Amino acid sequence: MVYAPRYPIETDRLRLRPFTRGDVDAVFAYRQRADVARYLSDGPMTRESVAEALQMRVGQEALRVEGDKIFLAVETKERSGVIGELSLILRDEAGRQGEIGYILDPGYHGQGYATEAGAKLLEMGFDGAGLHRIYARCAAANHASWRVMERLGMRREAHFREHAFVKGAWDEEFVYAVLEDEWRTAERR
Repeated sequence: MVYAPRYPIETDRLRLRPFTRGDVDAVFAYRQRADVARYLSDGPMTRESVAEALQMRVGQEALRVEGDKIFLAVETKERSGVIGELSLILRDEAGRQGEIGYILDPGYHGQGYATEAGAKLLEMGFDGAGLHRIYARCAAANHASWRVMERLGMRREAHFREHAFVKGAWDEEFVYAVLEDEWRTAERR
């Protein structure tokens, strides 16, 4: 399997593109925030840790073998500058299973950007990469995230209670998923 999309990818309001080293300050602006890190496994990031993370993400633009990841910067078409990040991960090549993820600057929450970007990730996974099932995970307390998953037509498949000790407390996680035929049926409506 090889899936290497042409960039940038556009939606009605967004431009999705690979990360560059020049994105460090824009990503640091939101990844340093405690409210962004609240539901992530890591804490607020330093500028240096953002630079290291972006260095690892530069060039991750295609799916070729199991474990490959596509990391994309999210920009609005109205203005340049990164407002968030997306991921599409090939989790099981033989089973055609993938995972999506998204993080947005809180200044852009509540405007439908996560749903719009998530819909494009599903399209990339099903139409582009030929996946059979795509799932997403979030902290059970992250109501905004799992509501995005539901708006995308994903269904809750699992609720892992106290499955990991994270940041000094037991974490609970939801797993949502959608199958290709479910997604295609919903697309026709």
